[in-house]
Amino acid sequence: MEAGGIRPLGAPGGPGFVGGRPLIITEDPLLLDDLLRLCAAAGAEPHVHHAVPEQSGGGCDGSGGRGAGSSGVAMEAGRYGVAVAAGGGVGWESAPLVLVGDDAARRVRGAPRRGGVLIVGRDSDDPLVWQRAVEIGAEEVLRLPDAESRLVDRIADVVEGAGKPALAVGVIGGSGGAGASTLACALALRAARAGERTILVDGDPLGGGMDVLLGGESAEGLRWPDFAGSRGRVGAGALEESLPELHALRVLSWDRGDRVLVPPAAMRSVLAAARRRGGVVVVDLPRRVDEAVAEALAQLDLVLMVVPGELRAVAAAGRVAAGVRMVARDVRVVVRGRCPGGLDAEAVAGLLGVPLAGEVPVEVGLPGRVAEGEPPGGHGRGALARFCDGFWRRALGPVQGVTA
Repeated sequence: MEAGGIRPLGAPGGPGFVGGRPLIITEDPLLLDDLLRLCAAAGAEPHVHHAVPEQSGGGCDGSGGRGAGSSGVAMEAGRYGVAVAAGGGVGWESAPLVLVGDDAARRVRGAPRRGGVLIVGRDSDDPLVWQRAVEIGAEEVLRLPDAESRLVDRIADVVEGAGKPALAVGVIGGSGGAGASTLACALALRAARAGERTILVDGDPLGGGMDVLLGGESAEGLRWPDFAGSRGRVGAGALEESLPELHALRVLSWDRGDRVLVPPAAMRSVLAAARRRGGVVVVDLPRRVDEAVAEALAQLDLVLMVVPGELRAVAAAGRVAAGVRMVARDVRVVVRGRCPGGLDAEAVAGLLGVPLAGEVPVEVGLPGRVAEGEPPGGHGRGALARFCDGFWRRALGPVQGVTA
């Protein structure tokens, strides 16, 4: 049975653009050296101009002549294998990101207003830079070296084709043995079969491994221990390609070695990378909310708490819900099976003070099929698959091509 009233959470789409080359406008050789270095760190190959390409005619002032800093700019660009364009190539309006040196801000005042323009400089004591930013419609003013991390993120978004982020859904058990991992696996599998780019993240180091549940414990690819030391930005494309692919979805699970502690920074970096590619991210969560789990909860759009239809499980779920709701923005309950004593799913949700996402009847034969190698949700006509398909229809909008 499915609960009504779940508003669509926003269907994740494909990237707004697939990759791109930023445009750099400056005559400052030292600033250009910094910008080229940061572009290289983000994997971007920029175009370099002295002024707005459509207006410059190859010169720095729109007249066709070169400024005094042009030779120095060319030398710095040459160190990185980047040519200073004299015309053609990417334009002011077509570039996905424009980095305007504070030395060049006056020369771009006549350019059309557009998004994605940043003023970048090294002089933190220039009070007029904010006035110039308003004049050209810049989104931000970034000062190096303090803003290097922020700038690398913006450039990397261009390289990766940053579009609408993935819809991120977490699944957590309200009590032990609630079936949260089973539901998380089924949700990911049904999303993948509906044609969504899907990443399943195993956030429970003591759960036995989501790759095992999918029959892929020996599949090649990276596991959590490989990402435990991650800091800063993790490449979205590199993450996706490095993970095992099982049943048309990517899985980040644990290996069979000793338990590895995943710091909050690594959890934050990895989940942010998983979301940047769009599609769907499903995270299987442990019931104990530590710092790393809190980082995961903060990035999720929705958390489904699975509560078995037992009175003791409902009592335990109340304590779990209290901890989760301190961090998560949206928590809903999924009731598994019927409660004795006349409690229906709506009553369970009312006792917990959590909106009802739906009810999953006990599916006869599911444990046996999983033991034989069929992943949860693989039987398209089963109660679990029907619940998951209905959930994605409500969360993402009409789902096309959901197959058995």
